[in-house]
Amino acid sequence: MTDLTTFIAGLPKAELHVHHVGSASPRIVAELAARHPDSKVPTDPEALAEYFVFRDFAHFIEIYLSVVDLIRDAEDVRLLTYEIARDMARQNIRYAELTVTPYSSTRRGIPDTAFVEAIEDARKAAESEFGTVLRWCFDIPGEAGLEAAEETARIACELRPEGLVGFGLGGPEIGVPRPQFKPYFDRAIAAGLRSVPHAGETTGPQTIWDALIELRAERIGHGTSAVQDPKLLAHLAEHGIPLEVCPTSNLATRAVATLDEHPLKQMVGAGVIVTINSDDPPMFGTDLNTEYQVAAQLLDLDAAGVAALAKNAVEASFLDAEGKARLAAEIDAYTAVAGR
Repeated sequence: MTDLTTFIAGLPKAELHVHHVGSASPRIVAELAARHPDSKVPTDPEALAEYFVFRDFAHFIEIYLSVVDLIRDAEDVRLLTYEIARDMARQNIRYAELTVTPYSSTRRGIPDTAFVEAIEDARKAAESEFGTVLRWCFDIPGEAGLEAAEETARIACELRPEGLVGFGLGGPEIGVPRPQFKPYFDRAIAAGLRSVPHAGETTGPQTIWDALIELRAERIGHGTSAVQDPKLLAHLAEHGIPLEVCPTSNLATRAVATLDEHPLKQMVGAGVIVTINSDDPPMFGTDLNTEYQVAAQLLDLDAAGVAALAKNAVEASFLDAEGKARLAAEIDAYTAVAGR
């Protein structure tokens, strides 16, 4: 795997399912925790490793929200966003659609305009300094209900930052039915945003069907349970609806029992387009390069196969045609040299 590991590290990549706060490195989390000493989050980066061990998905959400609580002003937002881009650049991630949850910050008192200005300032600086292009998918934290949906849709449609391309739905799936969010997705789609809800990670295939039918999903976040429904797999394959797969995340949140049991191979075998992603990488002790290594092992891929996976993400992205062609060509050029 060493040669393939080296190949993956240098491979130009796009990432489509990675969370804003969930991408905070231990160094940044510890720094934020030190700035906000009333938080229960450890200030020692080594202690964070133990803190980020999850009993189940509900515990993961609890810990995730404790980190969200560290983002308390626009300076925190800007710092976090800029540093995420730095970490991405080190992995040769050329383009990323970052899932951002404005409601988590505005409900804590950060003005919506200040929040948007902070992420946009960081985005522009990161592209100029690191060469990593960031775009936003604003998502509804489902556990916060329709108030959060209204606020997220309002910010997305009225403030509409330049980097915003998608509208999503995250948080727990159990007890949070997808159809109730239809009016908000309808509004976002009418405003030109693309529908990218999470579905079928910790619930069954019906949640994915609901995301497709009610929310008009163009991609599905996770979609782990899709393999339980052959008709659903056939539908995804026929209509070219990609799944944003996050293997280590699924293991960490107990969505799958072991990596060997991960349904990635079944998805690919059914002809479904899959993209490989890291979700909340520092919290899960991973990064996108590691996720590509996991996928290569699960799918028994060589360098050419890994490069094809990388091109899946480019094609499934919301980049314009010129941007897709440029990044795909960069992947091909790199593979022609490094993949021999």
